[in-house]
Amino acid sequence: MFTKSGIEKYFMAEKNLGLLFIIIGAIGVLAAIVFFFVMKTNWHKGAAIPFLLIGLFQLFQGYNVYTKMDGHRKAAVYAYDMNPSELKDKELPAREKALKSMNTFIAIEVLLLVTGIALFLYFKKDATQLLWAGLGLALAIEATLCLFVEINAKTQTAQYVKGLKELVSK
Repeated sequence: MFTKSGIEKYFMAEKNLGLLFIIIGAIGVLAAIVFFFVMKTNWHKGAAIPFLLIGLFQLFQGYNVYTKMDGHRKAAVYAYDMNPSELKDKELPAREKALKSMNTFIAIEVLLLVTGIALFLYFKKDATQLLWAGLGLALAIEATLCLFVEINAKTQTAQYVKGLKELVSK
């Protein structure tokens, strides 16, 4: 049976994934700064680009998720106690919509991963194209990290949606 503790666990897990994304993003941005301003080789400059751009995205998304989850959790727990129809009318459709968008993000992340691997493999032996090899490897690393977080979030959201459906069907 789906309970308030299920709601609490879901939103705390999402908040933790947001924090993980913040940490991953911060590491990426720091790596980009070190690669671009300290290491300064073409390979490192190429790697700095996805680490910086995707790292900033991760910081923004992670912060967004981290700061919003407590409010969502409180609203869902309140609805569970005081207005269960709100779980059916608002919370369930919102989480189903989130699940669909996660499929889009996963597809984009897989595309970035394949692109990064292809760039790295194609340019890794060409000394004049090391910027592209570095960019490809860093892109593959960042895409893999994003994919890991996204799949975890999707798994948690799918379980939460299943619990909500079970609850509202009664």
